[in-house]
Amino acid sequence: MHIELRELIIEINRLLKPDQFNDYCPNGLQVEGKKVIRHLVSGVTASQRLLDAAVEQDADAILVHHGYFWRGEDAVITGLKRKRIKTLMDNDISLLAYHLPLDAHAEFGNNVQLAHVLGLVPSGELLKQNNQVMGLIADLPEALTGAELANRISTALSRNAMHIDAENRLIRRVAWCTGAAQQYIEQAAKLGIDAYISGEISEPTVHVAQEHGMHYFAAGHHATERYGVKALGEFLAQRFGIRHTFIDIPNPV
Repeated sequence: MHIELRELIIEINRLLKPDQFNDYCPNGLQVEGKKVIRHLVSGVTASQRLLDAAVEQDADAILVHHGYFWRGEDAVITGLKRKRIKTLMDNDISLLAYHLPLDAHAEFGNNVQLAHVLGLVPSGELLKQNNQVMGLIADLPEALTGAELANRISTALSRNAMHIDAENRLIRRVAWCTGAAQQYIEQAAKLGIDAYISGEISEPTVHVAQEHGMHYFAAGHHATERYGVKALGEFLAQRFGIRHTFIDIPNPV
């Protein structure tokens, strides 16, 4: 089975509605390859390692969360950027990238998919940007200690989450937003959240968490954003009968 590249892009855009987002990068087709797609590879970031693995897998297109051409970056195509794009073009592989639209989607989004992995049932929204939900909240059926939630996160993601402890505060309400969303901890504090989970941590995050008396968990940017692009790739494979392979390139951040 196969699908034309144009039709694949139309379907993803229909699902994710990238035109509704004010993003830091172009969403959609970033590098054009062959017109017919039989094998779609997905991954978190369009690094050289992912591209090389996709070439070995004889991929026709690569679908990622973190693509190229970010706002403010140097526009010249030299060095590693040249090598990456040359790899795609030499092998006639298309690159499709969706950033904020893939974070926010109600079914395939990173936040919803992370909830599934952690066994959380969303019960509310952390915040909206341009009417798009960029974080979620769950009310736990039973209160957890910080250590218990840290163990759940670390076990589910197969990596040790960094835990800024709130001493003896039990966790009844938890909020999360994947990736580099540590700044949303202030919004979580305003809503009376007991624990906030994100991908990364910054130096000020420690002080903010401690001064609000909240638990904070930095579970890894890559680790928290593995699941959206994989879920989307699996859906597209089933929808169009094409082959899909998710390739996880390990990243400690």
